[in-house]
Amino acid sequence: MKKDEVLATVAKRGIRFIRLLFCDIVGFPKCVTITSDELEDSLDNGKGFDGSSIEGFTRIYESDMIAMPDPSTFKVLPWNNGGEEALLFCDVLEPDGTPYAGDPRSTLKRVLGLVEKRGWIFNIGPELEYFYFTNAENPRPLDSAGYFDLTPPDLGEALRKKTIIALDSLGIHVECSHHEVAPSQHEVDLKYCDALTAADNVMLSKLVIKEIALQAGVHATFMPKPIYGENGSGMHLHQSLIADGRNVFYNPDDESHLSDTAKSYAEGLLQHAREITLLTDQWVNSYKRLVPGYEAPVYISWARMNRSTLIRVPRYRPGHEMSTRIELRCPDPACNPYLVFAVMLAAGLKGIDEKLTLRDHVEENIFAMTAEQREERGIKVLPGNLSEAIAVARKSTLLRETLGEETFEKLLRNKTAEWNEYRSVVTPYEMEKDLPVL
Repeated sequence: MKKDEVLATVAKRGIRFIRLLFCDIVGFPKCVTITSDELEDSLDNGKGFDGSSIEGFTRIYESDMIAMPDPSTFKVLPWNNGGEEALLFCDVLEPDGTPYAGDPRSTLKRVLGLVEKRGWIFNIGPELEYFYFTNAENPRPLDSAGYFDLTPPDLGEALRKKTIIALDSLGIHVECSHHEVAPSQHEVDLKYCDALTAADNVMLSKLVIKEIALQAGVHATFMPKPIYGENGSGMHLHQSLIADGRNVFYNPDDESHLSDTAKSYAEGLLQHAREITLLTDQWVNSYKRLVPGYEAPVYISWARMNRSTLIRVPRYRPGHEMSTRIELRCPDPACNPYLVFAVMLAAGLKGIDEKLTLRDHVEENIFAMTAEQREERGIKVLPGNLSEAIAVARKSTLLRETLGEETFEKLLRNKTAEWNEYRSVVTPYEMEKDLPVL
């Protein structure tokens, strides 16, 4: 929509409240709600807020910021809390109207500009995994089902269907949904679209999933690893580059149906995988998921079928050239999608620009290899915890250039503070194992 269409829709439907949404450096949604009386002025001039109170934004002596609504993102929310509500995503601006360098959405738009100059569109199809629990204080799964299980109708399945209906009403197309491997774990696969829309869709989908669960008295969580001994939740990202309606990643004569551009892009991701892990898996808990033996990949390799690798190339189907893509399997759904998509694209473009040659694929089960076998094959591993991810990221020129100096330093400070807080906590594990014997 354009500005006039937004105003006309709000007036016609009698919408009273509009949420203006943006996110902080770690991807938490931030919102200011305005009334319809303030909408036109907000669309013209934005809405001011205190940036010093937002994680990763400005310092207190330079705190004035503007949330500028993007009319093309206008959505009428699929629930009625005393009247219809609408939502607009915002870009964050400086007081003089220039884009704020620390705004995650603006960071992604800046990197996408590099792709647009080449005449390409960067498409992403996210797969969102998450859990339903009875509540956040005393969490218990709602079921004991497993992967693709067809169970008698339960609350989790009903919530998933309501979620899909709600997302469809918002123009977010769900390709499929199903029960995942762990108890009470579900997956919703969003249809691919351009990267900026995909990032907005991830943010909005998570809000919808949580809101619909809350309305049913249930807690939905995107925590990467909430249950010990069970698979954690990932967000696999299917990606491709499109030019003039043609899939740049497709080559009919290649064994994997990948073009040289696609191969260089994939190698760029593999070579920079350790650096960008701080963003794809940014929480202490993320590394409880990234352990060998579960479906989450920890080894830096690629394959056509093998799901223990970091990158998978889904099997080509004749007549479906546009679906040729690569799938990055390490991100989790608790990441900041704007920053992850930005650094992921930057790594891939670097691979293309440097004409990197894609390493050999690995179809064997890497989890079953010995350390010596992996070393012989040159298979490296992702960082094993947040501290290691911070140390690797700190040396990354790619991250510094892509995020900008300000965001890069603030991210490192934020994550270092999280790690220092975590490592000082005495855990139940230590009390149970160590207290009786030490």
